[in-house]
Amino acid sequence: MQSFHTIQLTENRKIYFLSDLHLGAPDEEKSRLREQKVLRFLNQAEKDAQAIFLVGDVFDFWFEYTHAVPKGFVRFLAKLADLKEKGIAVYMFAGNHDLWLKDYLYLETGVQIYHDRQLFRVLDENGRHTDIFVAHGDGLGPGDTKYKILKKIFTHPVCQWMFRWLHPDIGIKIAQLWSRHSFTDPSLEVFHGEEREWLIQYCKRKMKEISCHYFIMGHRHLPMEIPLNNDSTYINLGDWIVNSHYAVCDGDKITLLHYQE
Repeated sequence: MQSFHTIQLTENRKIYFLSDLHLGAPDEEKSRLREQKVLRFLNQAEKDAQAIFLVGDVFDFWFEYTHAVPKGFVRFLAKLADLKEKGIAVYMFAGNHDLWLKDYLYLETGVQIYHDRQLFRVLDENGRHTDIFVAHGDGLGPGDTKYKILKKIFTHPVCQWMFRWLHPDIGIKIAQLWSRHSFTDPSLEVFHGEEREWLIQYCKRKMKEISCHYFIMGHRHLPMEIPLNNDSTYINLGDWIVNSHYAVCDGDKITLLHYQE
């Protein structure tokens, strides 16, 4: 069984979770406005944050060539570095849109990168613990067979090697067109019921293997807070294209909130 990462929460400090920023989509103008909104949120959160989780699809597309990365997002990247310098831990999960994250962001900003689901145990100053399962959510649960096949192809070293040999002007353009083709307007997302929500079904199956108080995911672009039983809750963080939701942990409970300026 996978071990837990431990976070010792100090007094009056909190942990924040947000997902699916999709910086770069659907165009430069709207992306820049969204980036500025995220920065205002991070400026507010840093006042009492001990850790910040970015749970996948932070970028609508990302690829690291040997000597090049997609341009843009300078203010956001600078903010990540600033948070780390202030002693705030930043954990970033790769999603289906930015699954090609490597070590550039870690080397430049200090953020911890994860490519798979992780377990965290948050301890408060009184010794109480909150166990949290964190994953972007892509490819989990039943169904979504087409994407699962595509993910195996896109993450294969040969595929990445072939893509790397494309000139960045060509490779990034192709990837952006593909990303926008697969882009779904979050305002059109609807709740399908617990039996048809793949990630809820995944959590219920996972509960047979591990015991967690919270299962936190993104990917779905629909904010949700669904009790799984008396002790466990599924939280989907939604997106920042339409919803601008986030979750906050105070050491006792995790609450899903809407960011309002």
